[in-house]
Amino acid sequence: MARHGDNSQDPERAVRTLGPGDRIRKRYEYLQAQSLGRRVHTPHFLVMLLPRPGEKLRLGITVTRKASSSAVARNRVKRLVREVFRNNRDRFPTGCDVVFIARRGADALSLDEVLAEVLGAERAMRAAARKVAG
Repeated sequence: MARHGDNSQDPERAVRTLGPGDRIRKRYEYLQAQSLGRRVHTPHFLVMLLPRPGEKLRLGITVTRKASSSAVARNRVKRLVREVFRNNRDRFPTGCDVVFIARRGADALSLDEVLAEVLGAERAMRAAARKVAG
């Protein structure tokens, strides 16, 4: 019997999950992306990209109290961004650390609106990843 979180029986599900290796987890990694990476602006997010050639695409999310004073709303923003990332990895440059920093108003967005912002920034994200790498 498969355990909870064990995706060995369903390879398609394994691609869609967001495990610990898919996330930026250390503070210094966020700081490195912020200081060395390129920035892409959307109406409700600042997206920072730091290429890591040969490495896995990873996601980091920051939602401060300045963006939303409610912890519930901050966590909702993080869930929405993770969901968009999880289902649309091909929209992000490969081999990069991608850090989303939420701005004011991000807590009012729906899943479709977050997706629309990511799709609108796709070309700029790819260009930013190339500029840092090259």
